[in-house]
Amino acid sequence: MIKQVMWKTIFILVMGLTIGLPVLAVAGEHGKSSQAEEGHGEEHDEGVVRLTDAEMKEFGILVKQAGPGRLNVYVDLPGEIVINADRLAHVVPRVPGIVREVRNKLGDQVVEGDVMAVLESRELADTKAEYLASRERLVLAQSNFKREERLWKKKVSAEQEYLDAKQGLAEVRINLRSAEQKLHALGFAESYLAQLPEHPDKTYTRYEMTAPFAGAVIQKHISLGEALSDSSEAFVVADLSTVWVDINVYQKDLIKVRQGQKVVIEIGHGFEPVNGVLSYVGPLVGEETRTALARAILPNPAGKLRPGMFITARVATDSSDVAMLVPKTALQVLEGQTVVFVLDEDGFEPRPVVVGKKNGLQVEIKSGLQQGERYAYTGAFTLKAQLSKGAFGGGHGH
Repeated sequence: MIKQVMWKTIFILVMGLTIGLPVLAVAGEHGKSSQAEEGHGEEHDEGVVRLTDAEMKEFGILVKQAGPGRLNVYVDLPGEIVINADRLAHVVPRVPGIVREVRNKLGDQVVEGDVMAVLESRELADTKAEYLASRERLVLAQSNFKREERLWKKKVSAEQEYLDAKQGLAEVRINLRSAEQKLHALGFAESYLAQLPEHPDKTYTRYEMTAPFAGAVIQKHISLGEALSDSSEAFVVADLSTVWVDINVYQKDLIKVRQGQKVVIEIGHGFEPVNGVLSYVGPLVGEETRTALARAILPNPAGKLRPGMFITARVATDSSDVAMLVPKTALQVLEGQTVVFVLDEDGFEPRPVVVGKKNGLQVEIKSGLQQGERYAYTGAFTLKAQLSKGAFGGGHGH
């Protein structure tokens, strides 16, 4: 019998050295560990792992008191960071012309009103000439109307001549207003029109394409000497200080996802998770993808969130207080049962538990663990390994 115990002890020591773990005290069939036989452990019940404080510190085994907590239930959904379409502009010339200057390149930052390109446009010159001619015709029509009005009042001219002059004035005013609105539509302000008669003739063909708001040039389709139409897309400017996160919601999760819910955007690759709120949940399910669109708007002041990045959106679908809450790191499966390693005066004992609701980090314990009991919330895998070594070496370990 003594020889058998010695062989079992030697086998356990060899196994411990092979997998790089300390040979910890695991109860065997004789109620004593291998360490106890060498004076480093104490007698204890079978299926219990005993560790010194130094061993617990070395292997990162931390102990915590069991108690209640708040469990947030999440659903993980795939998604993508996209450009905020409300802050995206396609910069087109409002008149056809020939490109004479290109002042911005791809990636440039612009502010509202910056001149991005200059065109030479014959059509613009015609529109300005029409406006100036209408101004002159208005002056003549007003003078003619006043003269006819005086003559009619003095009974010198016929009433019809007075009415014709009045109608002519009205028509000239309409033509001037039309020419003025054309220039406003091309982006010219009232102050510019007031100074237009004093401008040199050579500026009549000059058309400046300006940035609609502050942002970055993300596309450029313009070059010197190119002839552009009034629908040519010369630049695309995007304000990336905010971005959209488009999230694909599966049909089975639609009942859980609602506008206003909190969402954690996990990007990975060294990025910190970003918190947001769902601002939109679409009413339609795509025929091909069988998913609905949900969206969150995220601030992006440093520009780290780049459109095109794939993300995982963790949407908080439920939140409740539970009587017993432990981290997932505390759970192990031993002989087909989910266990938590509970610490008492004999050491760490695997305790079968019944789990309830869970999320990616935490689990509700419905039974098997009492409030106030101390358990290993990290390092449970190491404790399981010690029990397995003990069982393999001939001890019970359970």
